[in-house]
Amino acid sequence: MAVFPLAEIPARGAALHGHDAWAIRHGDDVISWGDLADRATRRAHALRAAGVKQGDLVTLALPNGSAFYELMFALWTIGATPHVVSYRLPLAELQAIVAVAAPKMVIASDAVLQDAFGAKPANFGRNHAETTPLEAVIAPRWKAMSSGGSTGRPKIIVAPGPNTFDTDRRPPLRFPDDGPILATGPVYHNMPVTTNIQALSEGHAVVGMTKFDPEEALRLIDTFGIKWTSFVPTMMMRISRLPKEVRGKYDVSSLETVWHWAAPMPPELKQEWIDWLGPEKIWELYGGTEGIVTTILNGVEWLAHRGSVGRPHLDKIKVVDEAGRELPRGEVGEIFALPAGGRGSTYSYIGADARTTEDGFETLGDFGWMDADGYLYIADRRTDMIVSGGANIFPAEVEGALMAHPEVEGAVVIGLPDDDFGATTHAIVQPIVEAQGSLTADELLAFLRERLVAYKLPRSFEFVTKMLRDDAGKVRRQQLREERIAAVQETKTNQRSAVG
Repeated sequence: MAVFPLAEIPARGAALHGHDAWAIRHGDDVISWGDLADRATRRAHALRAAGVKQGDLVTLALPNGSAFYELMFALWTIGATPHVVSYRLPLAELQAIVAVAAPKMVIASDAVLQDAFGAKPANFGRNHAETTPLEAVIAPRWKAMSSGGSTGRPKIIVAPGPNTFDTDRRPPLRFPDDGPILATGPVYHNMPVTTNIQALSEGHAVVGMTKFDPEEALRLIDTFGIKWTSFVPTMMMRISRLPKEVRGKYDVSSLETVWHWAAPMPPELKQEWIDWLGPEKIWELYGGTEGIVTTILNGVEWLAHRGSVGRPHLDKIKVVDEAGRELPRGEVGEIFALPAGGRGSTYSYIGADARTTEDGFETLGDFGWMDADGYLYIADRRTDMIVSGGANIFPAEVEGALMAHPEVEGAVVIGLPDDDFGATTHAIVQPIVEAQGSLTADELLAFLRERLVAYKLPRSFEFVTKMLRDDAGKVRRQQLREERIAAVQETKTNQRSAVG
């Protein structure tokens, strides 16, 4: 077994590929392995001079780019823990997260955030005069991610274990033997940052994207002969909606492994990608930042277990009812898992408590079921489920049916309060550009009636032009719901005022 500090990754890459070989590129922002090592060292000296010590959290609110990686490796060099957040967070939300995390320092690219927190800029320490290599300090926590800000209850998910990597224990990500990977997602989400660092640790260069663009993704695959990449379903939908003549301009035959994760995958979209690239190339991973469970399957398995997210890789899973009793195969309940290393081996919370069973199983809040062969199927998140007239409606299923319509770019389904049913299903739909202003609720209802039973059909529709999910496939469902409830209440108040 060979274990090395994460801080050594740039230097090891320079020794393997050469000082001047490029390691990370985002458009014109290109950095070599040697320069990555040099800048990380300079920044590490600057951080240490500013009082950052072993075990401290440092919040990074940065976009995709070289600066993010330079600071990650610098923090690992001095034994500090990177706390990664979205650089796009509203000020109030980031203030709530920082209050929970209590970092030693905040580094942000946004001038407003710099003023609000006294944060250091993205170039902090890059040109520090001291370049003497530092011996890496081992820390008990290697990264921290944030979650839950959209509900008003932020929590920090801390990854335990030293800031090291083990060359003999690699996750089953199917990286190729050589060549760069294409990193499409924002690094402020867990899977992109985790897989990108893992790829660098295995000597792969990373082609990143500052913002996802479907045609640009195909161009990069063609230009760099990409063998490995990952998407969220929203990205795959946008690629699939490109005109055939645009998709046909680019050679993607180099692809060997295409992962998708982070959000439910509409079955019809997955089938389209399987038909395009071949089932053996399409891989799916289900899990969470907490790391308590990972399920994996490829397209060949999916065709035999349509709709599944796979079987547990190493962990244990059980599906339970509201009383905590384990349910038989085929019945929907809340998913609980126990990681292979035991409870507490994959994460700890700051600002929240885990929901556990007596035997140590924990939940991410998802509902689902398992088939007779042990394959897991996801219904939806516990907090997203809509109870209407006593019936359980899972938004992901309705959203998947909506997005199968060729004129729908994106869809989010929420539950709105109703005096008779308790809640009714409301669909927020983003049509493709060509269909904006012409796609109708009646057309969508006719389409959905062929795919959903009557009680799952949306009772109301709303058409929008802006993207509903971010580049990581995430949606602020609670915020969307609260905004619409507030709008209804305001309308009622105005009507009462008008009558008065």
